[in-house]
Amino acid sequence: MSESSETLRLILASGSPRRRELLRKIAVTFEVVPAEIDESIAPGMSALEAVIALAHRKAEKVAQQYRKHAVLGADTTVVLGGSGGETILGKPKDDQDAVRMLKMLRGRSHTVHTGYALCCLDSDIMVQGSASTEVQLLDVSDEDIEAYVATGEPRDKAGAYAIQGIASMFVTSINGSYSNVVGLPLAEVSTELKRWGIWRPELLVNG
Repeated sequence: MSESSETLRLILASGSPRRRELLRKIAVTFEVVPAEIDESIAPGMSALEAVIALAHRKAEKVAQQYRKHAVLGADTTVVLGGSGGETILGKPKDDQDAVRMLKMLRGRSHTVHTGYALCCLDSDIMVQGSASTEVQLLDVSDEDIEAYVATGEPRDKAGAYAIQGIASMFVTSINGSYSNVVGLPLAEVSTELKRWGIWRPELLVNG
């Protein structure tokens, strides 16, 4: 990046508390400006293509207000594969929908995709990427699912569960990035933030 780290601010184009928590773990300074966008996707677009496109759309929308600064957008979804193609599980509409999703996921492996985009409009820079993680859930009972949903934890989570929360008791294995399942692939994103001069090693000591 051509701008110095003193002038280049990081704007997180997401209201997700999980993404905020992940960025705080690496001691980076940022502001939160949630993006209000149309999250519909084009027909025929794969789940992976969709999360990248939505992350791009979120970053670009907020960047219109903060043209000289770096804006980070992200989008996460859960996907079940099968002979009939992909089944995309976003955030549940209500508790009944959360129960439906968890019954589909139990005892099976699924994929969590997160797309991310980092842009600075005044510098005409846009980078984007993604991470995918395979997650295996225990074959939990209807009673366990209903008790979990009653806690309220699944309500704003893709796939209706939070791997960092109560639902960790249902996860038997993961293959890939854990932070990606939470909502932001930190290895990939921190590499870009370092390249842009936003993250520096001394932040871990002095941040």
